[in-house]
Amino acid sequence: MKAYGAIILIFLAVCGLCMVPDLLADTIVLKGGQSLTGDILAVKETLVYVDIGVDILKIPKEEILEYEYTEALEAEDARASGLEVNDLDVKISELQPAMGEAGRLYKTANLKKTTIEKCVDAVSEAVVKVSSPSGMGSGFFLNEEGYLITNYHVIEKETKIEVTLFQKAKNGFEKKEFKKVKIEAINPFVDLALLKVEDLGDTQVKFVYLGDAERIKVGEEVFAIGNPLGLERTVTDGVISTRNRAFEGLIYIQTNADINPGNSGGPLFNLAGEVVGVTNMGYIFFGGLGFAIPVDYVKHFVENRDAFLYDKDNPNSGFRYLQPARRRNKAEPKFLKKSIVVNEMADEQLNAND
Repeated sequence: MKAYGAIILIFLAVCGLCMVPDLLADTIVLKGGQSLTGDILAVKETLVYVDIGVDILKIPKEEILEYEYTEALEAEDARASGLEVNDLDVKISELQPAMGEAGRLYKTANLKKTTIEKCVDAVSEAVVKVSSPSGMGSGFFLNEEGYLITNYHVIEKETKIEVTLFQKAKNGFEKKEFKKVKIEAINPFVDLALLKVEDLGDTQVKFVYLGDAERIKVGEEVFAIGNPLGLERTVTDGVISTRNRAFEGLIYIQTNADINPGNSGGPLFNLAGEVVGVTNMGYIFFGGLGFAIPVDYVKHFVENRDAFLYDKDNPNSGFRYLQPARRRNKAEPKFLKKSIVVNEMADEQLNAND
């Protein structure tokens, strides 16, 4: 009887060991409907490398419908499955997107929560300064191709736009300025703009993952990165005060993280390093009253960008021309004097002929 019990225990132990890899297996769904599980080792430009245990497969990206990293389980799910998770040991920059879809400009991920310090280290390079002749604000890259989000009011009625990138260097940060910035789409009613930096060259940019506005909770810790009052790469933190504050028919996230002029268009992050909102309003003289556009509005705007495409000839787009400097010399220009003399000589010649 004891031997029989021992055999059962060994069987259960083996089954338990076999179940753990399944919990941690990544899932790849092909366009043909087939799916496979394994460990995704690397995602390159055209290929995805997957370890299925007995071999390593190279799958062309064009054949993949979507792929999911199930190692990025929520802490509660991991504990429920008996796995030990140390969230503080996770470096966000090493985690990969949980969902990839062809043609979609942004990426999402199921990241684990960690500390603000580690989040800032992982995502700060994706936050940029957006400048125009009328002012400046903030923005953040959606992907490595140079697409970025900012507020519409940051670039309102402007066409000459510059983006400043802050890349980590050996002794701090290195500034890189890009002057060839295209306005892809604008939505003044939601205060969002989609831009694209077209002169990246060999510069590799970091990007952020978009979170889910439905999952944020009141009291949850968040932080913002931006350029308030021109103070570059400023980090402020706080909590979600209210997740659905209404203004003029739209819903905003209210936070007590400081939001000042220059923060506009920058990201509001949760402690997983996911963007949950786009900061766009704050009250300088009333601390603790900051507002952000929920990330779900951003997703809808980007997914339907063809409906909001920018067109300089469209009167609803709106842009302005800078007026030339006023003349200081009030006298008639020389070319006008010459034309008057020529006209008078021509009139005299006509009169003589008559």
